[in-house]
Amino acid sequence: MAEDEKLKQELAKNESDDNLETKEEIDNVKENAVVDEEKEDLKEESKDVKVSSKVDVDNWNPKTEIGKKVKSGEIKDIDEILDNAYNIFETEITDILIPSLESDLLLIGQAKGKFGGGQKRVFRQTQKKTPEGNNPSFCCIAVVGDKNGHVGVGRGKSKDTVPAREKALRKAKENLIKIRRGCGSWQCGCKTPHSIPFAVEGSCGSVKIRLMPAPKGKGLVIEPECAKILAMAGIKDVWSETFGQTKVKINLVDACIDALNKLNRIKILPGMADNVGMIEGSVKKND
Repeated sequence: MAEDEKLKQELAKNESDDNLETKEEIDNVKENAVVDEEKEDLKEESKDVKVSSKVDVDNWNPKTEIGKKVKSGEIKDIDEILDNAYNIFETEITDILIPSLESDLLLIGQAKGKFGGGQKRVFRQTQKKTPEGNNPSFCCIAVVGDKNGHVGVGRGKSKDTVPAREKALRKAKENLIKIRRGCGSWQCGCKTPHSIPFAVEGSCGSVKIRLMPAPKGKGLVIEPECAKILAMAGIKDVWSETFGQTKVKINLVDACIDALNKLNRIKILPGMADNVGMIEGSVKKND
């Protein structure tokens, strides 16, 4: 009798072990399927987003005073709008005045992965708990620029990925700013606009970033997503230093934009522009 009970216990253990193996295999198959789907989504998201700068001017019906002046040819340079602090409410204005405009999407989200090791993605997904279920939403940040002193960053949020991306691109064109460039590094002194003229700091939340001039050929020594913004602005060399929770990419990007805005707000001494070869946008600064 004792031997029969032992045999039954061993058989029960073997059956339970087999069930565990089958469950683990099923879970692994499900995880692999999810990972494959996420990889396909990432491939689609990683495609370069081209901004169609070809605008049908004849069929464009501007609604703002600035848009009417651009269509009539009264305003031919984007700096005329930015210098007078006019707001851009129509993306066609940016497309017409800057035909060489380029765009890119920043990696601010992360795909689901085992132990949190998912790949980075351009969409940051959040969910709202409701009695009916979970309502997901997607956030996206786009950057546009001509690599010649003009850059814009926009954020879009929607219940789907495509509207969020389009909204981000539209806002990036409307938030275009002009950047000061120069050679403020004591190691270089070439007086060409390859870096920034002086050091600046920007902050957002707990994140602080400090941009410093770098010698020619050093490259963008900065976080990759901030490097995309500086590259779109035409900055090729820079040192950087960050503090705080820099893993929050949205705050880090906002801190970088805050630092670039301070480049234009800081007053300079007479003659400093010539010493560092500073230019505003694509035009040389005249004291």
